[in-house]
Amino acid sequence: MAKRRPSGDGMVRKREDGRWEGRIVIGHKENGDPIFRYIYADTQKELTAKLRQNITAYQGVDLTEECRMTLSEWLDRWLEQMASVLRLSTLEHYHSDMEHHVKPYLGQKKLTQITPADLRKLYDTLKQHGRVHPRPGQSRGLSTTTVHGIHTTLHHALKSAVDQRLLPHNPADHVEPPKVSHKPMKILNDEQLDTFLSAVEQDPIWKDFFYTELTTGLRLGEICGLMWSDFDARKGTLNINRTLHKEQGGRLVTGDTKTYAETRKIVLPSTTAELLLNRKKHSYSVWIFPNPLKPEMPMNPSAAYRQMKAILTENSLPGLRFHDLRHTFATLSLKSGVDVKTLSGALGHYSAGFTLNTYTHATAQMKQDAADTIGGVISQQMR
Repeated sequence: MAKRRPSGDGMVRKREDGRWEGRIVIGHKENGDPIFRYIYADTQKELTAKLRQNITAYQGVDLTEECRMTLSEWLDRWLEQMASVLRLSTLEHYHSDMEHHVKPYLGQKKLTQITPADLRKLYDTLKQHGRVHPRPGQSRGLSTTTVHGIHTTLHHALKSAVDQRLLPHNPADHVEPPKVSHKPMKILNDEQLDTFLSAVEQDPIWKDFFYTELTTGLRLGEICGLMWSDFDARKGTLNINRTLHKEQGGRLVTGDTKTYAETRKIVLPSTTAELLLNRKKHSYSVWIFPNPLKPEMPMNPSAAYRQMKAILTENSLPGLRFHDLRHTFATLSLKSGVDVKTLSGALGHYSAGFTLNTYTHATAQMKQDAADTIGGVISQQMR
């Protein structure tokens, strides 16, 4: 039986047309036969340089026969594989991005031929004229936020190709995605928060909902998806293991949270735990915050968003997103001395580092306050 040729093994020859050709082994078929990658150059010196680069790239890699598929074919397969993992709305978003912004430019290229330079060129093109149907007066280019999101999706898809032995390495690892310009974070200051709470206190339908939100920092879909089975009155905790969102057509469905752990448990302030306990005594729904008109259904996130906007407008408060109530909770928690790791767990962030980076404004103020406190203590000692 012939010895199996290792990946990276190669050969060189001069063709009849005078050009130089090289080939290296990049994987094996199911029957053990080698899969070759061919490299061409005008001179032997140029070919030798190209071969060295390819041998280094494919050393220790053993690709399968399917590595010959195009990027378009792989993206279709990857999205099929992700169908059981992603929410339908997320899957449709990924599919739209790949169909409109990636396949038209790189779809017919072999998966193993995608380079970092290809991706950089793609992102530059999308920023200049990537919008499929621009409205009158609208820029033809996509925003850096959108292009950054496309890079993130493409990076995940190509990483899966590496994991499934279709690529030797991920070309997206070597590409710096467009920097996203974040808008300044909006939160309610102390005075505005007092005004907001005073307003919701007058509304028997919404006061418990918004008080719970401001003392837990839950995402909109998470608080609307809370059920009484999630509440442990004895321990004063909530299990956050589902979120509520709309599918196309407006149907409400429950799904997994964005939390990177399976379920997160948050400890409630005693006032919130007592509020929920009293609420439970008079509830006839499985949902903690049911639809007021259809108690068998959960609160519609759109209704909660509209109510928040109405409260802000009626009380001359800044225009916020619902997520900004979550930011308000997080900022107040940090300023009150809650450590970053504990807050990160309560918010369902994948790392304390992410929480720290997100709320830099709050931690910067905390550092200044700490420095002023230390300075005051030392000054007292020197008197």
